[in-house]
Amino acid sequence: MKRTVSFSKNSRNIFFHILTNCNLKCKHCYINKEQHGDTLLPLSVMETWLRSLCKQGDEANIIFLGGEPTMHPELPQIVISAKRMGFDSITIDTNGYLFHNILSKITPEEVDFISFSLDGPTSEKNDCLRGKGSFETCIAGIRQANKKGFNTSLIYTVSRQNIFDLEAMAILLKDLPIDRFFIQVIGLRGRSGTRRTETGRNATLQVSREDWQRVVPPVAEQVAEYGITVTYPKVYLKQNEDFECAGLVADNYFIFPNGRVYRCPLCEDFPVHGREFQGDTLSKTEPINEEDLFHLNIPEGCVMNKIIQPENIRYHHDGTPMYKIACCLLKEEISA
Repeated sequence: MKRTVSFSKNSRNIFFHILTNCNLKCKHCYINKEQHGDTLLPLSVMETWLRSLCKQGDEANIIFLGGEPTMHPELPQIVISAKRMGFDSITIDTNGYLFHNILSKITPEEVDFISFSLDGPTSEKNDCLRGKGSFETCIAGIRQANKKGFNTSLIYTVSRQNIFDLEAMAILLKDLPIDRFFIQVIGLRGRSGTRRTETGRNATLQVSREDWQRVVPPVAEQVAEYGITVTYPKVYLKQNEDFECAGLVADNYFIFPNGRVYRCPLCEDFPVHGREFQGDTLSKTEPINEEDLFHLNIPEGCVMNKIIQPENIRYHHDGTPMYKIACCLLKEEISA
């Protein structure tokens, strides 16, 4: 069954980067230490920030990210604290190295999903993007987590370098103990944004609209036939489809160790965050920031995409766009 996942009006999703350090140097990494800081957040600060965002009475979901979050020695403690605070779901995103013996310090009752990242169906394809040995390590981590009873998911970030490997990825998934498969589209942030700036527009890792539509939906349907729930960005809207911005209608927070809190992940390379933690208090920042830009209504759809990665759009001879870019948080979901 395929459906478009609407923005939830009564839940908040917190993407908490508890550190920015990582043992890998993925070519498409979106972390920008100049903008995000390199602080290792202490447990007391993480708990304080989470309490301020755990709204009573509404659904609240927390995803712990990095860098590589398992490199944080207090990850088990903040997971347990989040569970006690009443978060409805808790996820850890990891590259699979599972530092600090993390699987022995938390339980499947405390974590809803451990989400792994692979960007190719073989060592040859994956490791050139993520680092030598990362494929075998991630596969071993998935099997280890499954053996211990954890629900597992897998994230695949699509770029021009690996979009045509996605079909082979479906074959790999058939034999992996995965419950959910997330296909992400690369954004020009962090290292991939720098790469474009340094080497020119033609070096972008972004995929074309034609390649995305030809490859991603059919593979998603194939993987769903294995009993795996597949989620991927809608990305493109027809001109007659309504555009809706999650920054206006949903409650998403992307938190970084320097206290910056974004509502839109496309903005993370720039100091335009709409919120920030000042001490223990989450405060709004002064205009002009991302939240002011969300209100702009343009024929191209997402205003942040138009500003930050305009090469995603094509135009007719009269200057009108051929299609709209959907909010990057609008998803399609296919389940068996």
